[in-house]
Amino acid sequence: MNQAQATYGRGRGAGAYARMGVESGVMSASPHQLIVMLFDGAQASIRAARLHLEDGNIAAKGAAISKALDIINSGLRAVLDGDKGGEVAIQLDSLYDYIARRLLDANLRNDVAGLDEAERLIEEVASAWREIGTPNHP
Repeated sequence: MNQAQATYGRGRGAGAYARMGVESGVMSASPHQLIVMLFDGAQASIRAARLHLEDGNIAAKGAAISKALDIINSGLRAVLDGDKGGEVAIQLDSLYDYIARRLLDANLRNDVAGLDEAERLIEEVASAWREIGTPNHP
């Protein structure tokens, strides 16, 4: 086995280990923690998109924005329950729709300000969601 094969094998093993850690975390997470993980994933994807944009890696920027959009649309928006959540769910759906449109526009125009706004808006909701889950919250 040459050095490249050994390095690739270690990298692949590390990736599998990381995926197992994520899968284990997801399997043991509460519904509240799963939503926090979605927020964290969306924010991480937006940060990655910003870095790729700054580096001029447009394809990777687009992939990172696509991942953030998938988390928002297929994760955060998909779990909203209009019957139980009422007006709050409707408002969140509207906000998530706006964030998704800002991300699409930021992707199209290579607009860092759009990425910044989307990340800030997600953080506002995420921080409120995290606060709800703290043990000291009434």
